[in-house]
Amino acid sequence: MKVVVVVGGVGGARFLLGVKAALGLPPIGPGESPHEVTAVVNTGDDVWMHGLRIAPDLDTCMYTLGGGIDSERGWGHQGETWVVKEELAAYDAEPSWFGLGDKDIATHLIRSQMLRAGYPLSAVTEALCARWKPGVRLLPMTDDRVETHVVVDDPDQPGQRKALHFQEWWVRYKAALPAHSIVPVGADEAKPGPGVLEAIAEADAVLFAPSNPVVSIGTVLAVPGIRDALRKTAAGVVGVSPIIGGKPVRGMADACLTAIGVETSAEAVGRYYGSRQTSEDGLLDGWLVAPGEQVHVPGVAVRPVPLLMSDVQATAEMAKAALELSGVDLD
Repeated sequence: MKVVVVVGGVGGARFLLGVKAALGLPPIGPGESPHEVTAVVNTGDDVWMHGLRIAPDLDTCMYTLGGGIDSERGWGHQGETWVVKEELAAYDAEPSWFGLGDKDIATHLIRSQMLRAGYPLSAVTEALCARWKPGVRLLPMTDDRVETHVVVDDPDQPGQRKALHFQEWWVRYKAALPAHSIVPVGADEAKPGPGVLEAIAEADAVLFAPSNPVVSIGTVLAVPGIRDALRKTAAGVVGVSPIIGGKPVRGMADACLTAIGVETSAEAVGRYYGSRQTSEDGLLDGWLVAPGEQVHVPGVAVRPVPLLMSDVQATAEMAKAALELSGVDLD
């Protein structure tokens, strides 16, 4: 069986652990299985910092599935040290609000060196994964440069607006500056990364991880060709709600949803993705929500299941429910 999962960072990486376990693969590292998992990963969070190209979602998935993630933070290396960060601070180097761990810098150095040598991001990612062996094919949504920006009121110029890179809005300001709009800059001209459209076309099931619907899943969908491929695939497309009881399970997805005029609820997010059956640009056949949620998404099969990814087994049960709702037989 071939399974495609559209993912962002922390939530997407943890969901992938469950997908692997649901298919009989070891959550960490490679394993023997007749099943193939491909993750189409958001790259709109990518950014140049201190001369290095950082790909937060790709790295979080790679480290998590390869057994190197800092499980408490949910991102970065375990056992990390911060000597370079302290030295940069001693030089008053900007940006001071974004910290890079010493081990993590090695990944960024390799990526930046290869990109400058002319290798596309997809090839760089494959090379990095040769070390971590995540057991999942990690495909960047595009090899082209796409960076999500957020339009806010300028905190230094009253009455003026400015666009911030998503990382600055998210990390420096913790999404506390109300967003007027969120724009994946460069997405309109981007092309799907190598293998992305083929993976979707050949899939037996397509799942949307419980990642941020706007800046993770939404940015992937903004790349021309991907939404159309999802609408045309013969596979069932099932999403997992990142919202429980009107609140994000993790992060500040509510601030992103407010920026695009979508209510922070499982029903509103399901309707935002839409139905492949009843909408010209809808994407879903199924939608998983938390028990007790009263959700109606026209044309979409809604199923309540426990959605807290408290451990790998709980996440595997969630993934099994998503796969079954997509129409595949796991027996």
